[in-house]
Amino acid sequence: MTPIDVDGTRRASALAVGVEAPPRPRGLDPRAAIVLIVATSVVIMQVDGVRWMPAALVLVIALTMWEGAWRRLVSELVTVAVLAAFAFWLPVVWQHPVSATLGVGAAYMLRFVLVAAVAAHLVATTTPTRMSAALRAWHVPRPVAVMLGVMLRFFPVVANEARAVLDAMRLRGLVGARGVTRHPLRAVERFVVPMIAASLRGSEDLSAAAILRGLGSHRVPVPLVPPRFGAGDLLVLLLVVALVTATLLLKGL
Repeated sequence: MTPIDVDGTRRASALAVGVEAPPRPRGLDPRAAIVLIVATSVVIMQVDGVRWMPAALVLVIALTMWEGAWRRLVSELVTVAVLAAFAFWLPVVWQHPVSATLGVGAAYMLRFVLVAAVAAHLVATTTPTRMSAALRAWHVPRPVAVMLGVMLRFFPVVANEARAVLDAMRLRGLVGARGVTRHPLRAVERFVVPMIAASLRGSEDLSAAAILRGLGSHRVPVPLVPPRFGAGDLLVLLLVVALVTATLLLKGL
């Protein structure tokens, strides 16, 4: 019996005992998302990466709308608009060394924001189980797959811990513009020290959860929803091809 037959038999057995396969989640296949993040980083971070920024912004808008994260879409658009104003509009209306310095810094920050916005789609739509299944399909070494799966789950844990620390500081009256202005180092210390302790505690919990899920086992688990390229991946691929073609044609004009 071939490995494919074994996987199909295991999956059919799981369904026969009453384990229903979960619906295919919304979003790109993790492998397509990883390739898209790497490609966006390469074209945005190069010397003439400014001309690729409009294409990257259209891609970010399309991915975020497909995901349905409207609040994150608004925050991304506002951040891009503010950074673009500092990078391209401020040096024109105010010709000064300060505006030039702010413009250079905002231009580089804008590149990082666009790449991070594309990566946010992977973090928001990919679970560690999907990531591990996709990396196994790529025949990635097991230590690398486990590391990436745990790291993917670590970002939401850190965000939740940060919100909990800020809420605790608000209850004690330690968060406010006046307190931060008068004692900035003390305010940073009151936030960073609990965050370090919470991050260490969260990393231990994630490591224990990974062991319970069998990520360190030598047996290859069979996902109920195997990673496959779907119609959404094809549409995003066509969009990327159209954006690349339009960018190259506009360069030649």
